[in-house]
Amino acid sequence: MIRVVLADDQTLVRAGFRSILAGEDDIDVVGEAADGEQAVALARELRPDVVLMDIRMPGLDGLEATRRITEDARLDGVRVVILTTFDVDDYVYGALRAGASGFLVKDTEPMELLHGVRVVARGDALIAPGVTRRLIAEFAGRAKQPDPSPRLNALTEREREVMGLVGAGLTNDEIAQRLVLSPATAKTHVSRIMTKLDVRDRAQLVILAYESGMITPGWLA
Repeated sequence: MIRVVLADDQTLVRAGFRSILAGEDDIDVVGEAADGEQAVALARELRPDVVLMDIRMPGLDGLEATRRITEDARLDGVRVVILTTFDVDDYVYGALRAGASGFLVKDTEPMELLHGVRVVARGDALIAPGVTRRLIAEFAGRAKQPDPSPRLNALTEREREVMGLVGAGLTNDEIAQRLVLSPATAKTHVSRIMTKLDVRDRAQLVILAYESGMITPGWLA
């Protein structure tokens, strides 16, 4: 059972998401928060698998709430998905840097919401859709000058290649096809890279790939 906490200051928005999620046999909405403080408190109390986090809330906003959750070692298994609208996209990159596992647009289709929750709950990042790739590339391009991380020295050449493709937003299946590997081998490479670099999920690999200068926006044709 995937346990979900909803964090949004609008009651109707929470009710809408709850109605979609509650109809699924494998998803249970275990709590609701109207602001960031409540979201952090519920995450610590309930230890959900996924927190759907609005980015703009009164008091403690979703960005800081996300950072507090992802930096808390006791909440290592909690994944945060940011809820946003296209007019607040400037926050998306900052949220991913704060540790979010991805984001969903608030007017997303019900099936996309359910898919997103399941993807993040199993430990993957919600970064595959083309719109997400473009957004990550755009905001990564605005980031500070590349700062090669010494952590990357631990990677083999093949792992660097795989990480670059993860940074471009490719799924394991797409990486396998491009490098002529089995999907299982591609998944193993990604898991080893995350372990070596001590990152939570694929979203953090994307950020590190851009910020280290390993790849740049538009790198993958």
